[in-house]
Amino acid sequence: MLDLSRREFLLGSAVTATAFSLGGVAASQAQAADHALGLGMLDYRILPNMVTKGMMCFAPDGPPPVLRFKQGQKTSIDVRNELDEASVVHWHGLRIANAMDGVPYLTQYPIESGQSFRYEFTPPDAGTFWYHPHCNTLEQMARGLTGVMVVEEAEDPGFDTDLPLNIRDFRLGSDGQFIALFKARNAARGGTLGTVSTVNWKVDPVYEVTAGSLVRLRLAVTDVTRVGRYEIEGGEAQVIAIDSNPLPKPMPASEIVLSPGQRADVALRVPDSEDEAVRLILRRRNGSKVLARFQPKGASAGRDLRELKPLPQNPVAAPDLKNAEVLEFVFGWSPEGDAPQSSLCGTLGYTFWSINRTAWPGDLPGPFDPLATLKLGKSYILRLRNETPNDHPIHLHGVSFQLLRSNKRKLAPLVTDTALLQSEETMDVALVADNPGDWAFHCHVIEHQKTGLAGFLRIEG
Repeated sequence: MLDLSRREFLLGSAVTATAFSLGGVAASQAQAADHALGLGMLDYRILPNMVTKGMMCFAPDGPPPVLRFKQGQKTSIDVRNELDEASVVHWHGLRIANAMDGVPYLTQYPIESGQSFRYEFTPPDAGTFWYHPHCNTLEQMARGLTGVMVVEEAEDPGFDTDLPLNIRDFRLGSDGQFIALFKARNAARGGTLGTVSTVNWKVDPVYEVTAGSLVRLRLAVTDVTRVGRYEIEGGEAQVIAIDSNPLPKPMPASEIVLSPGQRADVALRVPDSEDEAVRLILRRRNGSKVLARFQPKGASAGRDLRELKPLPQNPVAAPDLKNAEVLEFVFGWSPEGDAPQSSLCGTLGYTFWSINRTAWPGDLPGPFDPLATLKLGKSYILRLRNETPNDHPIHLHGVSFQLLRSNKRKLAPLVTDTALLQSEETMDVALVADNPGDWAFHCHVIEHQKTGLAGFLRIEG
């Protein structure tokens, strides 16, 4: 371990070190936090009649808990690390203070084994979000450390049931045990897919819902690799939000394209008859797969989708496109160089990818240069250029951005934090740099992130 003075030097300033220490100090306070997460190991039954050993969990007895917050209300979360390795927790999609973002060395020190850290923030936006480690990211996420967060609107939109769905694969063999979490040749291409598809850690679960009722399905793709096409079959369903932001108007839930890190909120009108089950389906080239079922029960509630109140727009600043500065980012192969350095937060041992010809060297104390420095309060257009034949879901921490245009397809003007950049696509997105700090900017195919396709943007006054 580096001593504190050495860390202060590497991180650039004693001011940064003081800011990093705030969470640890808060965690030692006597007042209990609103939520608590304990990172640990777990043996759990995912496949029938088989117990998978060596899973990682946020809860002592099973799947990660759904964390529920209120929009505009401050909350606190104590994270206790009982793993035999370091970790942190990132709150994917939340526009919160940089010191609470959960990225090792960039925003805080890793939480080492046996240590705790208190995260405190006020969610400005409502919607569906998720949380995961940003340390030894591939292994910790692949073994189970991904959970769903819900930030509730100030006014109830009128659903009878709110059902978060944590959608992800596990790489398990026929004996129910983990197999190699990635293959190098796949990491240099599209990524290594899982073998067992789950929803909330279950294979093809059945959820009983009141017949004729209105259900809010919160689809959160927390997988490390899979880009999928999802469909709600068997009921009247509409997509009402993507990546926590309401759509201008609902769209059919017949082909929902979601990449790792993305979310979709679906308004479902449950059929009136118990004979008409609804299914969540993953469309695949080698055959569609049912991921979950929603079984009507009881007498019909007689609800109608038109009864729902429109979701309020989140307070995301609109960029000034006429005066926006254009910044270009090239996502491509890695220039030849050394393998990433080992660190507390792990490495896959390869460097395949880069942003602007620079490969991220790994989660290290730095200091490192940002990919770009943005002026606080100014509008920018980020031109994202994919020079590879592979898809890359590009995620920016701390700031939401608006989709503008593509050289390959027509884009809806959606506000998001994760954009799927298709093979050899150039996409323009716009944002207001209104949240100061160093913000991670990376591909959310974790094998790509951990083999170079990562960096950070600096927003400063």
